[in-house]
Amino acid sequence: MKFAVIVFPGSNCDRDMFDAVGSHLKEDVEMVSSSTTDLSAYDAILLPGGFSHGDYLRSGAMASVAPVVRAIKEEADKGTFILGVCNGFQILLEAGLLPGAMLPNRDLAFICKTDLVRVANNNTVFTNLYEEGAALKLPIAHGEGNYYCDEATYRRLVDHHQILFTYENNPNGSVYDIAGICNERGNVLGMMPHPERAVEALLGSEDGLKLFQSMVANWRGTHVQHT
Repeated sequence: MKFAVIVFPGSNCDRDMFDAVGSHLKEDVEMVSSSTTDLSAYDAILLPGGFSHGDYLRSGAMASVAPVVRAIKEEADKGTFILGVCNGFQILLEAGLLPGAMLPNRDLAFICKTDLVRVANNNTVFTNLYEEGAALKLPIAHGEGNYYCDEATYRRLVDHHQILFTYENNPNGSVYDIAGICNERGNVLGMMPHPERAVEALLGSEDGLKLFQSMVANWRGTHVQHT
């Protein structure tokens, strides 16, 4: 399976993502510039965290009009797996690939710690190797991670089983404790916690590794079916 890690000016988690896939998942991975216009050679596209374009204007807003985003949209329409983490999630929201918006954290302070995140839906290409309701220890690091959507959008997320992760203690004020959502088709995931920083016990948790393993298992057609 071939992964692309998209690198924007200001990305700072691209190396973490590259290492998670290359060193721990043992899959083929390449760094790809945000100026790229063709991503058809890749089976999965990863948008890492950081401060793309310095987070000027709004987090992810400037990155959402980069040349590569049109290619990401094309691949999303094809069913290619797309994962956006932290700033990557913000970019997916700004690009309209996922519903809702990001607001400043409830306490207007940057949060950097490990938190508990629950698996709300384990019947997706990103979560099928987890037990539903499993508590994951995942790092968070953001100043604008307060996910917001209106009530009608929330009902659609619920009805289409698009809420994949929720916070146990909601550190940032996100509506309904939402930590990660996917699109209706289920091939685009945005989440604020960092699974790529939780792939080995030495770093305090390896709970994020199954997310990447789930992607590979689904791509290879060996995913676990849940009832």
